[in-house]
Amino acid sequence: MFTLRGNKLLAVVTVVGVSGALLAGCGDDGNDSGGSEKPFSGESADQIAAKAVAATKKAKSLHVKGDTRQSDGKTLTLDLSVDKQKNCDGTVQIQGSRADVRHIGDTFYLRGDEQYWKTALKSQPGAAKAIPKLQDKWAKMPADDAVTKGLCDKQDLIGAMDSDKSARKSMKKGGTTTVDGQEAIELTKKSSAGETQKLYVATEGEPYILRATAEGGKRPSTTTFSDYDKEVRPEKPSAGDTVDPRQLAKS
Repeated sequence: MFTLRGNKLLAVVTVVGVSGALLAGCGDDGNDSGGSEKPFSGESADQIAAKAVAATKKAKSLHVKGDTRQSDGKTLTLDLSVDKQKNCDGTVQIQGSRADVRHIGDTFYLRGDEQYWKTALKSQPGAAKAIPKLQDKWAKMPADDAVTKGLCDKQDLIGAMDSDKSARKSMKKGGTTTVDGQEAIELTKKSSAGETQKLYVATEGEPYILRATAEGGKRPSTTTFSDYDKEVRPEKPSAGDTVDPRQLAKS
């Protein structure tokens, strides 16, 4: 009999730890040698990074957009708005497959294209008959931690950024630049493996993380954070555009 579970639905859109990998370089060192008029004057890279992580965690909501190469060589692209109430609205893409996701109240919606469902339901009984009924429709299911954790849970999505305190070492302060029109200070760290991590922190208002990059290593990535504290209100799909996988499994 054909079965469909939340963890199967998210088999190819799992993003737990993505932000952690991107932001693992939050660090110290690199004291400012400039004048008092510079942003974060007198603060070390460690102090700036700590403030940035704390502010980003505290934010009620944010929009995250970026890509990272996974351990299997595939590129994951995330474009998602999420808040502390687990409301989320966005898109996840992996090497030619795409899934739109929405979390509203106690319901999770996922709309995958044909390639997404072929990958997610690989080797599942009844998949060939189910895919035409699922593709480009919103699959509706009760939301629980197995579905939302790491994707629609804002705190979990970004929580890994501060999980490894040992990674907070040896970053250096750079100059200021702009990220999507906002001024930011650049923090840089180079690893022994040749990877360069950069963190861009807002110099005005809350010291939010605006961008994080990793270059020169095995898993290059770029992630931009924006729309801090803006309301996330996903639109509920119409009944005609939704399908209940539990009912589909019975057919």
